Amino acid sequence: MAQEKPVLVPDVSQRDIEIVYSFTGAELLLFGAILYPGGRLPDARRPTDVVVVVKGPVQSITIREKEKLAGIWVNAEELRYRSAPSFYAIASSRPIPDLVDERTRAIYELGLDSLQLSPASSAPSGVQDRFARGLVALRKKTGLYYEAPRAVEITDDVLYRARVAIPARVPVGRFTAETFLIRDGKVLAAAVRDIDVRKSGFERFVARAADRSAFLYGAVVVALSVLLGWGAGWVARRI
Repeated sequence: MAQEKPVLVPDVSQRDIEIVYSFTGAELLLFGAILYPGGRLPDARRPTDVVVVVKGPVQSITIREKEKLAGIWVNAEELRYRSAPSFYAIASSRPIPDLVDERTRAIYELGLDSLQLSPASSAPSGVQDRFARGLVALRKKTGLYYEAPRAVEITDDVLYRARVAIPARVPVGRFTAETFLIRDGKVLAAAVRDIDVRKSGFERFVARAADRSAFLYGAVVVALSVLLGWGAGWVARRI
């Protein structure tokens, strides 16, 4: 039975993305081929679709609600998530609801409304849904979460390609590019490629220093701040 299933052969235009001071974002090209058993193409009446999902490393994050009290905005409720993806982009040949049912979307996390965010508390489902929508809205606003239906192009039912934008404020770490082959509401094949996003040059030095020698890094930053402040004051007194 396994031999009767098609096979995905995916690749990405960049396996390594380096962030330097002038980094303004990048564009990933995800492409590949669909190998069908015996070289037989699928029935045109049963189209095959492709979905590509790019995820950043998961991270713990706390979302806080604001409410107006006596004319002042203050923190109200909050909810912490153990493993929210730091970046999530999904591109598909057709809108996801047209391809698979809700259960399949939840299993493979296909779509922003199907992310498994792992809340750290047992808050009521209504509260969890409200905070999840808030988290997604915040990250959509910064370009860290987005959906691109009909962004995957399929040529002759064999070759596919899609472009995914990586914003300038993207976090560093190991990313994954997952490709899913879907037909008749079922995932027929899946494949994964890794992408490394890392700082380079002076930015990499600063990040390593902050991580490996936090106390020394903090002391140097404070000293530089004091020195720069003193220097600015000295110049101001002589103008």
